[in-house]
Amino acid sequence: MSFLQALILAIIEGLTEFLPISSTGHMIIGSSVMGIASDPFVKLFTICIQLGAILSVVVLYFKRFFKSFDFYIKLLVAFIPAAIFGVLLSDKIDAMLESPLTVAISLVVGGVILLFVDKWFNQATVTEEKDINYLTALKIGFFQCLAMIPGVSRSGATIVGGMSQKLTRKAAAEFSFFLAVPTMFAATAKKLLDFFKGGHTFTKDQIEILAFGNIVAFVIALLAIKSFIGYLNKNGFKVFGWYRIAVGLAIIILILSGHELSVI
Repeated sequence: MSFLQALILAIIEGLTEFLPISSTGHMIIGSSVMGIASDPFVKLFTICIQLGAILSVVVLYFKRFFKSFDFYIKLLVAFIPAAIFGVLLSDKIDAMLESPLTVAISLVVGGVILLFVDKWFNQATVTEEKDINYLTALKIGFFQCLAMIPGVSRSGATIVGGMSQKLTRKAAAEFSFFLAVPTMFAATAKKLLDFFKGGHTFTKDQIEILAFGNIVAFVIALLAIKSFIGYLNKNGFKVFGWYRIAVGLAIIILILSGHELSVI
């Protein structure tokens, strides 16, 4: 992987991590278009740079992370389902990560859901994180597990999950951001552990590329979060739904027409 390829993937990650359009799916597509060869480091890179993007949440919402101990209990409760299913389904998840068709189908299905989600869940009563109880946090955590399927979108699944529990769009989006922090820390730690367990080590160039990718993803995500919240409050999810459907159908058409898409 070159620095230019790392730059492009990190920009994709920073822009898409908090949008309901699947950052992993877009990085798989980006890697395919650029013809990046599949190897353990590339797979590690696509997971680890998500941590850089997630750290932007800690910076932007710094005060929230030191407001109360109850805040951390809610995040822990919401994180538990993903921790359990992530361990149980690790091999199947890795296999799905190598399927552009899985990404495409997930994009289309998720897009259709986003077209109607504002109508389905329009009786919001929970406007702030402090009003979320533990049971609601747990339910949102189960929705997050859907994002183990490439193309589903972690933020999309948790935001929809939050709205199904009567959270406003803003409250659901912000809780989704907060939940991403422990989730991506755990995912990164597991990926690093698997990398070293597999007998792999970092070269100097790989360390530099990984650090570079995280910094770029962090900066881009800082800019993307506030823009997304503002847009979501005013316009809802339809544009993201149509975008997902268009991208997913384009990939399916390419696959059906005989184009061989490489995978990460």
